[in-house]
Amino acid sequence: MITQEQLDIFDRKIRAADSIFLFAHKNPDGDAMCSVLSLARLIELNYGKDVTCVYDGNIPNNLDGVPLRKRLRFFEKIEEDTPVDVAIVMDMDHRVTHNIGGPAKFMECAKFVIEIDHHQKEGKSGVLCINDDTAAATAEIVYELMKRAGWEWDFVIGRLLMTAIITDTGCFKYEKNGNALRIAADLVDSGVDIQRIMSELGNKPRKTIVTEAESVAATEFYFKNRLAFAVIDNRQYKNIDGRGETVLNLLGQMHGVEYLVLLKEQKPDQIGVSLRGRGRPVNSVAVALGGGGHEYAAGAVMRDTLENVKKKVLDLFGKEVRKKC
Repeated sequence: MITQEQLDIFDRKIRAADSIFLFAHKNPDGDAMCSVLSLARLIELNYGKDVTCVYDGNIPNNLDGVPLRKRLRFFEKIEEDTPVDVAIVMDMDHRVTHNIGGPAKFMECAKFVIEIDHHQKEGKSGVLCINDDTAAATAEIVYELMKRAGWEWDFVIGRLLMTAIITDTGCFKYEKNGNALRIAADLVDSGVDIQRIMSELGNKPRKTIVTEAESVAATEFYFKNRLAFAVIDNRQYKNIDGRGETVLNLLGQMHGVEYLVLLKEQKPDQIGVSLRGRGRPVNSVAVALGGGGHEYAAGAVMRDTLENVKKKVLDLFGKEVRKKC
């Protein structure tokens, strides 16, 4: 629940700011990207302020049709010494600042930092933290902020919020408490075309689908087929959206599989680790790898070789599987 004190601080800081930067985790997914864009438009509509939206990494091709997509600027195209009065970091994901990537430098030089997130956290990155780990998506928090503040909003914001919720809940499969469904119903009643959004999210280039299919076909299975282990190497990585959600979704449909692992070789010594559990928690494994996330969907970024990371992950899941026997 967003408090009045939080609303007042947010309002005061935004009104006083001349330079506002918004960004989320590296390789932004639908929730990260659309939460940033929706809050940027809300600030512009209700405060008359220009907002700079920044990102690092790869953006999924199926998000190309998202409203305001061209507003996102790659961090390297912004001058290093650009002043930042307020930095708003959203949807940090693995609980670690380095997961933001390049835009972290704008947070470090900002006069005031606001954090808006739905992931579980041990530490905080902002002076003002508007967090809710019961929310299924950061967009839920943006929606509540919008409603509680009584802000004006439009059809574009509605589409962005709906896209964020659909993507982060896996089309509502990972809904936690019904709140995302209630928000979605309100957005549909307001005129948001959910069928159009779902159709747009289904568009991908051929090379992406081929790479995803190859990764699924080469998947290895461990612990009596309870763990599905897929890899996307550095050669293939440029063909995917940076997160590989489709690979995980396909493997998650296999009978008997309880744990899903996808390693993405972003660089020869930098491996993205995505973990999913089918009714089995995976966040403790992610934490042991230096990351974090949700109970059944988590991950990490490791500075090591693909072979070493694979061994570490298998060792940790070996202990996890034995605990469940």
